[in-house]
This record gives sequence, C-alpha cells and structure tokens, in this order.
Amino acid sequence: MLKNRASREFWLLALMALLVLGAGLGMRDPWPSDEPRFALVAKQMVESGDWLFPHRGTELYSDKPPMLMWSQAALYSLIGDWRVAFLLPSLLAALGTLACVYDLGRRLWTRRVGLYAAWALLFALHFTFQSKKAQIDPLVVVFITLANYGLLRHLLSGPAWRWWWLGWFAAGLGVITKGVGVIALLMIVPAAVASVLGWPRVKLHVRDWRFWVGPLAFVLAIALWLVPMVVTALGSGSAEYRAYLDDILFRQTAKRYAQSWDHHQPWWYFLGTMPAFLAIPWAIPAWRRRLQRRDARYLLPLVWWLLIVLFFSIPNGKRDVYILPALPMFCLALAPLLPGLLRKRTFQWLLGGFVALLAAGLLGIGISMLLGQPGFERKLILDRGIDTAVTSGLGWVAVALGCWAVLTLCIAGVRRFHLAVVATLTMAWVAFGLIGYPLFNDSSSARGLMLQVGQRIGPEAELGLVAWKEQNLLMADREAATFGFNRRWDRQLADGVAWQAAQPQQRWLLVQEDALLACVDRTSAELAGVANRRRWWLVRPGDIHGPCVASAEEQARERALHRIDGDE
Repeated sequence: MLKNRASREFWLLALMALLVLGAGLGMRDPWPSDEPRFALVAKQMVESGDWLFPHRGTELYSDKPPMLMWSQAALYSLIGDWRVAFLLPSLLAALGTLACVYDLGRRLWTRRVGLYAAWALLFALHFTFQSKKAQIDPLVVVFITLANYGLLRHLLSGPAWRWWWLGWFAAGLGVITKGVGVIALLMIVPAAVASVLGWPRVKLHVRDWRFWVGPLAFVLAIALWLVPMVVTALGSGSAEYRAYLDDILFRQTAKRYAQSWDHHQPWWYFLGTMPAFLAIPWAIPAWRRRLQRRDARYLLPLVWWLLIVLFFSIPNGKRDVYILPALPMFCLALAPLLPGLLRKRTFQWLLGGFVALLAAGLLGIGISMLLGQPGFERKLILDRGIDTAVTSGLGWVAVALGCWAVLTLCIAGVRRFHLAVVATLTMAWVAFGLIGYPLFNDSSSARGLMLQVGQRIGPEAELGLVAWKEQNLLMADREAATFGFNRRWDRQLADGVAWQAAQPQQRWLLVQEDALLACVDRTSAELAGVANRRRWWLVRPGDIHGPCVASAEEQARERALHRIDGDE
C-alpha cells in the first residue's frame, strides 16, 4: 500500500511538472530579448555546419558559450521543428533540476521531504517563469544542481567517488554553458569547514588519490569545448577569430564580473527579488536549532546559498536571474520544515494574501481591458503592435483567471491556502502557454511583421535589413541581406543603400525607425508595422535623397538607444 501511494505521489508530481512547464510547447516562436538571438545562432549552425564558432548574421557571436545553441541545434536535427526544438532544452533542464532536488531530499531525509522540495521549486515563480523561456539560465541551473547533487552525495553520504567526479564534471559543463557554472564548487567551502570542526557525516577524504580526480573531471569538461575552439582559432591565423577568443574568454567572463557595464543595481538588490524566500522568517528558528545540533544536511546547502547571493551582490551589475541557481538548494533546505510551516496560521494567511492580491490584479487588468481603458490599449496596441481583438481576448482570460483564484480561495479554506496557490498558479501557467502564446506570438516574435513585409514586397524581391534585431532575420520568409549587427546604424544604412542601388527594381530595405536618417524621405517610405516596441519602415531606392551620413546628434541618439537595448 505504501509503495503504491509513493508511486502515485511521484507520478502526480511528474505529470504536474510536465503540465506546468510544458504547456504551450510548440505554440510560439522565440520572443525577445534573448530567445531569438540563441535560436538564430542555432539555426545558422545547422545551415552552415559550423558548430564551433557561432554566428549572428555575418558576424561571430561571442557573448555566450555555445552550449544552449548546440542543444537547440541538436534537438532540431532530431525532430525537425524549430518551435519545439528552441524551447525543449529549457523544459528538459527544468525537469532534470526537479529530479535532482527530489532525489536529494529523498536520500538525505525521506521520500516525502523530496516531494516537498520538488513541489516548492516547481511553484517558485522565478523558477517556473525562467523554465518556460529559451534562455541559458535553465541549462546552467541544471548543471549547477547536478554538480550540487554529486558533491552532496559524496560529502554527506559518501565516500561516493563516482558522484564526486560527476559533480566536478557537471560544474565544468556549467562553465561552458555560462561562465558562472564554477559557483557549484563553492559547496566544498562549508563542507571543508564542517569537516575541520568535526561535524558528523561530513568527510572530504582529501588523502585519497580519488579526491583529486574531481578537479581533472572539471578541466576535462571545459576542455571538450575550449581545446578545439582555441586550437582552431589560433591555427586559422584569423584576426576575427582571435578577437572572438579575447571577448569570450576574458571580456565576457572575468571582466564582465569585475567591471560590469550594464544592469547596475545597489548591493541589497537581491533582497527584493526573492519572493520564494518569504518563508525565511518562519524557517530561521528551525534552521538555527538544527544547526545547533550540527546537522550538516542544512549547513551545506544554506551556506552555499548565502555564498551565491554574496557572490552576485559584489559587482555593480545585477539581474534577478543571476541567483536562480541558488533556488534549488534553498528549496531543499526548506523542505523538511514545510509540514510545520503549513500548520502555522500566519504562514497560511501569507499564502492566502498572495492569491488574493493575484486575483485582484488579474480582475483589475481584465476589466480595464474589456472596458477599453486607453492606458492598457495604448500600451499593447502602439508599443506591442497587438490589435483590439487580441486585447479583448486577453481581458477575458485575465477575468477568468481572477475568478478562478477567488474560487480556489473559497474552496481551500483558511488551513489549506497552499492548495489555492498550487491551483491558481497551475491554471495561470497553463493559460499562459495555451492561450497567451498564440495571442502574443505574432507581435512578440516579429512573425506578423515579417509576414506582412514578405507579402508587400512579393516573392521575387530581395530584402535587406538595417538596424535589425535577431527576430527579424529569424522570421524572414527568405534569405535576407545584412550589413553587420554591432556596426553603427548609419554605416549599415549606407551599405544597404549601396546594395539596393545595384538592383533597384528588385531590392527593398527594412529599416528600424530610429535608424532612419535625413536621407530617407518618410513621406514616400512605407510604415511596415510595429513589433517589440519598435516601428519598422520599408525603404525603396526612390525614397533615398542624398548621402546617408549621420550627424553628431544622430550618432549620440544611436549610442543612447544601444545602451537601452543592452539593458533589455
């Protein structure tokens, strides 16, 4: 009987995770700011056959290591559908993270603790939101969590040398996914301190030669990408490849951390971006009692979590997603306390208040949309290019979700508000995937804009892109000419005009409005549409009058716009 019950509870968790995280898979294209960039790079990998040096258009893309793009390209090669392939790595990574947290809780405490840890992580807003996006963060989180899993299996239940080696190897994979993967190894810091102080269960086994195989596994994982990339780049003698090496190995890692140039925030920024940590006031007394009993099962994940928050609080540049890797270990340390926390009336009222606020917000937004409040419509229609039929649909969805939240509060009752949280968030995430994706997709992905452009210029015309974004090239219905991506817009426009002049009857330019110089006659050029808060114009040779040279004022405006784009 107990075995059957355990099986049912596990499969309930697994099915709920698939429903919440997978709803909408295959129903949308990549959305900015990062998704189109990675999908475009992956698509160009498949088309060119060059997987070692990623390209964005004609330029090398050195902002991030290629692990995510490799995953997307490999999955597309297997299933042949970009709408599924670009999101599937995030889904698989999130499921893997949940599996690691569940199994750690089960092995270190009990099966029920493992379930509590996985449920808490699944419905942590930050985790679910990022797991439904095709960004690098879900992938680096699964490698860091897998590294934590292997290290803890050895440190707390060891010696378990294969898990120790796997932990180091997974940390190396995290590094070639996003440089910060190395933070997984900070788990050794509290373990070393606990071992020196004689805490029970914690053993490093430093004198065993197998201990030192771990760092070798870390180096091996990094070398899988680094060695062939460096050898090829240096052997080519190309200045472009050398610049790629310098950027990705130094500027985008150590220099970006030490001298971060965007997303500047105060040192206490992360204290206000961790809604999943609202349980801390209730948890601290219980954690203190367990630490006084020298229970290393709490010490290691909690100290590691604090080290991660400290690590990312030091540089000026901060984003809420930076501390996402700390969330799985926080949920693991919190899970044994959850049964007691859920019996506390104050904690239940906190959960109920969260659902009530969510219901009020959804009802307020939905009613405002349905009544045609100009603020909402202006924001959605003018900034996002969404028509009134879509805003009406969104209004009804918001009202329905608000009513559902109120209903769950009434049914759950005061002592079970946590069930209202689960029911409300489940319905919200499913609705977002199954209804929100199709409603927002044309405008958010630029598919609608590029479809209109293709229809306007005709199937035989050639298209050039100026001051383009990745979604424009990705969603174009034909091979489009580009004139650089990081180059100054005025130079792109000048090259585009020269390209167009070679075959004036056949070639069109699609230009972002902010890049239109005085040489373009806006009275004859056509407004192609609005997408992603940007207006785009179709320019023909007859719309150009005089040389396209930017004034000092126009160059300053472009630099300011580039800074804004970098903060998106």
